[in-house]
Amino acid sequence: MRLYLINPSNPLVCITSDNANRLNRFRIWRPLGLMILAGLTPPEWEITIIDENLKIPDYSAMPRPDLVGLTAFTSQVNRAYEVSAYFRNLGVPVVMGGIHASMCMEEALERVDTVVKGEAEGVWAQVLYDAQNGGMKRSYVGEQAEMTESPPARHDLLPSGYFYGSIQTTRGCPLNCSFCSVSAFNGRGYRHRPIENVVEEFKSIREKNVLIVDDNLIGTRAEHIDRAKDLFRALIRANLRKTWIGQTTINVADDTELLRLAARAGCRGLFIGFESPTPEGLAEIGKRFNLKNNRDFKASVRRIQKFGILVVGSFIIGLDTDEHGIGRRIAEAANRYGVDILNTLFLTPLPGTRLWKRLVSEGRIAANVFPEDWRYYTLTLPVAKYRNLSCADMAREMDICDRTFYSLPRILRRVFSCILHGHKLFTMLVSNLSYRYNIRLARRMQREYDLSRTQASEARQKQPVLL
Repeated sequence: MRLYLINPSNPLVCITSDNANRLNRFRIWRPLGLMILAGLTPPEWEITIIDENLKIPDYSAMPRPDLVGLTAFTSQVNRAYEVSAYFRNLGVPVVMGGIHASMCMEEALERVDTVVKGEAEGVWAQVLYDAQNGGMKRSYVGEQAEMTESPPARHDLLPSGYFYGSIQTTRGCPLNCSFCSVSAFNGRGYRHRPIENVVEEFKSIREKNVLIVDDNLIGTRAEHIDRAKDLFRALIRANLRKTWIGQTTINVADDTELLRLAARAGCRGLFIGFESPTPEGLAEIGKRFNLKNNRDFKASVRRIQKFGILVVGSFIIGLDTDEHGIGRRIAEAANRYGVDILNTLFLTPLPGTRLWKRLVSEGRIAANVFPEDWRYYTLTLPVAKYRNLSCADMAREMDICDRTFYSLPRILRRVFSCILHGHKLFTMLVSNLSYRYNIRLARRMQREYDLSRTQASEARQKQPVLL
């Protein structure tokens, strides 16, 4: 039996299109979910994992599979449906999982044969058994997996060409931000794999650089942080000679021992959600956690950087509390905090989030012709109706934010600071230049989005009125 597991191209990071930013090579990593499914697949299946972000193959030249498995974020889903249509026309059954299919199950079921809702580990064996016996159900519902029983991902099934390998050590996030689908999909409980399993899988990763994909690597409670320390100690003992980046909350800066262990274990960068430069914005999205103990963000960032760890700061434009000038305000806050890389996104109502439910109930979804409009849900386009800012205002604020933070003089200042403090220069410089290049790409995408909105509006106006 032949199985294809396919990660559809993502317009944000793929390097396969003519207009792609070649520096995106440093922003893509191995599709871990598919590699985990491959690790759960019995040996009688011949498995091929295809990552379209690295290369889109000629499917017609490949052997006909017996089953195709797809995963997709919301911005990938239209490409996923195209791939599904191709294989279904050949008579090949298609099963789809992942976060979008889980949140928009009825939509997906119109375009694939079977949907796996939720975490697939607990039902994947049954899906394959049913596929072998010609009786796949229309849907399967996976419960939250016991990570103590997860097999290692099949890192061997993908070619070289990635800058980052990938691994997962925990699932779930104790926070419950209104815009985030993690708690809806993986829950708020904090589950973690046995440390010895993580270390063994780390050894199997070919890349020197690794992304730990955990949504919150260190958690928020004392027992979570103690577990993170134990993991870092185990990585130090293993002496793997790998570097890694991860995602945490700002409380990582509160524990000097944690930072020291992380750096010794290979940590070179942390992605931290600051989200808003204002207390009102943080309260709106449900992230008051950032405000605990009257935190000094600049001092927190400096403590992290002191251990040679770069800080990627993430912010959002488009909150109900945001007004004109928010773009510059975010850029100045990021500069004031001293973050090395700024990742600013538009507030995007993703299916399944509390934000989605609220904006739907208020009639504030602007890009609402589905599934076609899902391609705009990249977090880089203003797809909602924002309280104080028009679509044009949003684009202008983002442009001001990016141009301010990624001006050449400010990039050079960060380079000199990096050299002065002995930090890893390569990652910071490549990321800064990549984001700077993507300003042009974002403008082009914005123009295409504006044109599509205008054309859709004109088409609606031309429709005959039925009396």
